[in-house]
Amino acid sequence: MKLSARIAAPVAALVLAGLTATACAPQTSDTSAKGDEKSGTLRVWLFQEVGNKPKEKVVDDAVAAFQKRHEGTKVEVEYIPVDTRAQRIKAAFNDPKSAPDLIEYGNSDTAGYVKDGGLADVTEEFGAWEEAKDTDPIAKQSVTVGDKVYGAPFFVGVRALYYRTDILKDLGIQPPKSQAELISTAKKIRKAKPDLYGLAVGGAYTYGAMPFIWSHGGEIAGESGGTYTSAINSEKARKGIEAYTSLFGDDNCPAAKCASMTGNSTVTAFASGKAAMAIGGDFSHAAVEASSVKGKYAVVPLPGIAPNSIAPAFAGGNNIGVLKSSSHRTLAVDLMKSLTGKKTQAEMFDAMGFLPTYTDVLGNAAKKQPFVAPFVQTLGAGAKFVPASPAWGQIDASLVLPTMFQEIVSGRKDVAQASDDAAKKMDAAFTDAG
Repeated sequence: MKLSARIAAPVAALVLAGLTATACAPQTSDTSAKGDEKSGTLRVWLFQEVGNKPKEKVVDDAVAAFQKRHEGTKVEVEYIPVDTRAQRIKAAFNDPKSAPDLIEYGNSDTAGYVKDGGLADVTEEFGAWEEAKDTDPIAKQSVTVGDKVYGAPFFVGVRALYYRTDILKDLGIQPPKSQAELISTAKKIRKAKPDLYGLAVGGAYTYGAMPFIWSHGGEIAGESGGTYTSAINSEKARKGIEAYTSLFGDDNCPAAKCASMTGNSTVTAFASGKAAMAIGGDFSHAAVEASSVKGKYAVVPLPGIAPNSIAPAFAGGNNIGVLKSSSHRTLAVDLMKSLTGKKTQAEMFDAMGFLPTYTDVLGNAAKKQPFVAPFVQTLGAGAKFVPASPAWGQIDASLVLPTMFQEIVSGRKDVAQASDDAAKKMDAAFTDAG
């Protein structure tokens, strides 16, 4: 399962955005609540952040407003560690008595959690909620399975190209405007400054690689009638894989060091001055600002194939959902709205840097903080999402795509063989998921 697009704080404690993988919970029995109490205590599980105090303050304000609206109610918020969330949430789905009423979850977990029978269908309430009408379509997609809605988006995160302004200026190089320029620029930098990675890339950086596949017209998987089939070995996907894996070598990012690197590692390399460029998220900004490269970098959208185009980025982020087992459904849905509403998201952006999921609130954030602009541009150009299949958690946990990249850059397999093998593993997972 995936924790997508988390905020990053000091470099030493960078959160591995979108790459934490754990096994998903098995199918549970029906845990639907038998009643809908209008008072009592609601329990909420949210993720513990690096530097959690600002998040706690925003949440406390939202909870206070909720409790003021509902006399006789109390809200208990627990911040749970990200790396053990799978076990906690699995247990909650299987034991309603110990379960919270609401949980925060990574947006690519949605389909798996719905299959597990853990999340409540809130389609009707979401559709009637006035604020929800301004939800970004990609963010809404991340809480949707089939035609039903299972929560509300909490924040969204995308990646763009961080680059060292001083190094490019010193070499007389302009920021790349196309993917071909990105690759050639990376190699020019490495040749001129062999102690640096031109562009830090990682063999275990799934969400850094996906834009290369998507920009060539490839897909991770295709869907027909609710059934998913791998598309990672299509001709177009292979072109994207070739482009990404061409960046692993002594002329940019040596495979011996970079094949095992994650998204976390690539941003750390950039922030510590070991790379001239990196593909980082809006959530990486705080860590880079706190590093030695502060004042020496800029960010632009990751370029696509055509000059001045933007490569599709993975739309990461987190959602908040009501558990099917909650005995306070009406109150829980209202608390979900308080925690994910426009006021809270605007305050969470100010406190943590999380990108709002409402188009108007996001626009205001971009005006307030210029660093947001390239990420807003990237979202506007058309971000993409992982297959909305419960199998995705297993595919991700099994490191199917990182294994494919690592087999290619190590020379053990060519692109055709490695992508065929990855496709077989993916299809087996899709079949198992039903």
